[in-house]
Amino acid sequence: MSEPTASTSGTRETWELDDAVAIVTGASSGIGEETAAALADEGARVVLAARRTDELEELADRIETAGGEALVVPTDVTVEDDIDSLVETTVDEFGRIDILVNNAGVMLLEPLERAERSNLRQMVEVNLLGLMNLTHAVLPLMQAQDAGHIVNVSSVAGRRASANVSGYNATKFGVNAFTEALRQEVTTDDIRTTVIEPGAVDTELATHITDEQILDEFAEMDMPMLSPEDIARSIVFATAQPQHVSVNELLVTPTGQT
Repeated sequence: MSEPTASTSGTRETWELDDAVAIVTGASSGIGEETAAALADEGARVVLAARRTDELEELADRIETAGGEALVVPTDVTVEDDIDSLVETTVDEFGRIDILVNNAGVMLLEPLERAERSNLRQMVEVNLLGLMNLTHAVLPLMQAQDAGHIVNVSSVAGRRASANVSGYNATKFGVNAFTEALRQEVTTDDIRTTVIEPGAVDTELATHITDEQILDEFAEMDMPMLSPEDIARSIVFATAQPQHVSVNELLVTPTGQT
């Protein structure tokens, strides 16, 4: 495997992601879209995975216009055949997988007494089980390469439980626990893991909410917000470290968020 290359200028080491192959799920909008674009700007070849093909094609055009390389693979992470096809298509095209960014997610906030069981199920299947299954599919390839980096996008909701967020909390606490357990399993294989925990970010996640009371509460909130680009920079920071440096966890919140 051709690993990302290091160079030195004076006493400062820089690290390049040139030719690294990165899969980004949830790449049709928000954090996934900006992460894919940011990795491509650093020289990575990016595989764009999400359900919305039109948005993926637009992102691929954006990346390629800027001189990058992108491959569109429509994917529903809740469908195991889609997961297997994503991995197989990536390897057929690029020969390896260096970085996996598990970003696909939904945020269906409801008090449990009013929650739809289908919403609880969807959050578990997308936020947690899809992430676990795709990681399971990619891991043997990274082990064969003796290198790789798995980035799992969690949330501050994976650290702190709140009323009316119990289902979402459960999935994000699960992402945090899964990532740390996986780190302990694979760190001696030279495979790195990072869990990213964003605070309030201006994305379309809030539009997923169907509970009218919580929607009204969101509309009345006046809080500082991060942009998707802020989280993308954090992911680039973690993945661009030299191989002997593993950034295990990044909590990223807007200044002023309590």
